[in-house]
Amino acid sequence: MAFALSSSSSLVARVQFKQRATRTFRASNGNVMKTVASAKPMWLPGAKSPEYLDGSLPGDYGFDPLGLGKDPASLARVREAELIHSRWCMLAVTGMISVEALGFGDWISAPLQETQTYFGQEVPIPSGALIAIEFLAMAFLEAKRNDETDPEKRCYPGGPFDPLGYSKNPESFEMMKKKEIANGRLAMLATLGFFIQGATTGTTPLANLAEHIADPWTVSVARNATALPW
Repeated sequence: MAFALSSSSSLVARVQFKQRATRTFRASNGNVMKTVASAKPMWLPGAKSPEYLDGSLPGDYGFDPLGLGKDPASLARVREAELIHSRWCMLAVTGMISVEALGFGDWISAPLQETQTYFGQEVPIPSGALIAIEFLAMAFLEAKRNDETDPEKRCYPGGPFDPLGYSKNPESFEMMKKKEIANGRLAMLATLGFFIQGATTGTTPLANLAEHIADPWTVSVARNATALPW
């Protein structure tokens, strides 16, 4: 009898939790979306998660000190913006590191060169024309992306953007979503760090790393008068 009551209580608790974690909202295009969340870790032990961050989104750790996601439409918008910026920063960090590591220049001096190169190969297009082409290409792609009204497809379009078929298995797809946003957030911090590092030291990440390894007691953030002016 005790076992039966215990099992029944556990079942009720699980059902109640699922009911609390189920969130239904209407997107800006009128579509009704329903998501079911599971227990989640918090960004700070003991911190309280806002009610609208119920664990249904990948990488949700209850962090929204400015309340940007209170409105469902705003939450969908900032979620998409974070994901897009994450992807760009992952590409940026990879490009900044790999080009310098392979000896094809660095990201600081590259924009200042009269003749642009791509992994050592000269690009037969003037810098101004190259910037214009990139601007028009990005404008076209963003316009096509904004034609999509499904908030999930705006973030995860699938098809040719999923050549390895990660989205075919729902469980692995959810795991990949979490890994993507986690690595993307790290990449955004890394990109910001590269810009600050370049502004304060005038050189590149790998060059800074080499100098620090060669003389760690002299070359460090504690000895950088620009980073720590006091």
